[in-house]
Amino acid sequence: MPSFERESQRIVIAGASSLLGAELKSLLEESRFAAYDFRLVDEELAAGTLTEAGGEPAVIQPVEEGSFEKARFVFFTGSAEFTKTNLAAAKRAGGKIIDLSGALALQSAATAWFPKLDELLGRNFPADAPAYAIPSAAGTAAAMLTLALSKCGARRLTFEWFQPVSEAGRAGIEELESQTGQLLSFHSVGQPVFDVQIAFNMLDRYGSASRQKLEAVRERVRSETKACAGTSMVMPSIQVIHAPVFYGTTFSACVELERGADAGKIAKTCGDAGFALHAPGETGPNNVSAAGEKVVQLAAPEADSAHPGTWWFWGAADNIRLPAANAVKLAETLA
Repeated sequence: MPSFERESQRIVIAGASSLLGAELKSLLEESRFAAYDFRLVDEELAAGTLTEAGGEPAVIQPVEEGSFEKARFVFFTGSAEFTKTNLAAAKRAGGKIIDLSGALALQSAATAWFPKLDELLGRNFPADAPAYAIPSAAGTAAAMLTLALSKCGARRLTFEWFQPVSEAGRAGIEELESQTGQLLSFHSVGQPVFDVQIAFNMLDRYGSASRQKLEAVRERVRSETKACAGTSMVMPSIQVIHAPVFYGTTFSACVELERGADAGKIAKTCGDAGFALHAPGETGPNNVSAAGEKVVQLAAPEADSAHPGTWWFWGAADNIRLPAANAVKLAETLA
C-alpha cells in the first residue's frame, strides 16, 4: 500500500448526487471518518449541485484530471456506466475502490463483500483486494439466503423482488408522487421516467422508452448473487417486479430443502447468516419496518403443506441504507 494511502484522509464519493451517494456521505460523517476530507464528484449534469460535507457547504464537481488523486477510498455510488467510465482513473490514483453501482459485480479483480460473507464462505477477510463490490440490498439478501440454506440442503431456490421507485433516484420518487396526485385528481399522468403508469400498479417491465429496465436489475441481482455465493451453490431463479412504493426492497422466496429440515433449524441458520428474524406470529417485515435499518429482516419460515420440503420466506431491507452501511463497515475494516 502506498504511504500516501495509509496516511491520506481523503475520501472521494463518485456519484455524490445520487440517493445512495448522499446516504453514504451521511453515514461516513457519523463514523470514524467524520474528520476526513470529502471530495464529491459526479456526472456533468449533476456538477454544480450545492450540498454540504462535514457541516460545511460543498459543491459537487465534475470528474477531472486529479479528481481521485491521493484518495484513501473511492466510493462509486452512481450509475454503472459512470463507474466504468472512471474506473481506470480511480485505479491509477491507488486508493481502495469500493463499488456500490453494480458495475464490478462480475469482474474477477473485484471482491464481493458484505458483513458475514467471509464467515459464510469460510474465507479470511480479503484485505489486499484491489477493488470491492458491495451488492445491492436485493443481491445481499439473495446471497445471504442462498448461502444459509445451502447448509440445510437447498435443492431449488426462487426469489421474487419488489422494486421501489427510489432505485431510479429522486426523479423516480417525484414521478410516483406526481402520478399519485394526478390520478387521485382524475388527471392524465406524466411518464417521463418510467414511460408507464407506476402509481397504483404492479409491473414486470417499464415502458419501452424508459431508461429504467427491470430486466437489467434482474441481471444485476443474479450477478451479485453469483459473485458472492460462487458456482458451488445452487443458484436461485430471480424475478424483479415493480411495486408502487417509494423506499424499501421486499422479497418472497420459495425454497425446496431436503426432507427433515424443520423451522427451528432453518430459522437458526438464517439468524447465524445475519438476518434479523421476526418471531412466528409477528407482523412480517415490510417497507416501513425496514426503513433506516442496516440489516435484512426475515419472517419466520413457513412450510408449504401441499409440498413437503418446500418452504416460504418473506423479507425486507432498506434499499438505500443497507448497501451504504455495508460500504462504511468495509472501509472501517480496511482502515
